[in-house]
Amino acid sequence: MMQALFILWMLLLPYEHAAPAAEVARNHCQVYGSVYLERNPVYKTTASRVVYLGEEEAFADMVVYRESNKLFADAPAVWYLTPNKAFADHVLYVTDQRY
Repeated sequence: MMQALFILWMLLLPYEHAAPAAEVARNHCQVYGSVYLERNPVYKTTASRVVYLGEEEAFADMVVYRESNKLFADAPAVWYLTPNKAFADHVLYVTDQRY
């Protein structure tokens, strides 16, 4: 029994140093669907990401296209902006500071 546990432990050892889930979830290209833009700094900690909305397309990390129908917002960078936080797939905090 002890030998079987030791072998199992040795098999799982390479997975100990896998990337944490927080690092995998930071991919901004996975934000699509219904999005609620939070502008109140009190609720900044409840947002999944912090974004800066700029007009210059050349310096953007991601160019977002607004969709008028929630069903068609099914690809990366295609957002349906919902007015209700309860129905949003992603809650993003909008900041006015570029950094």
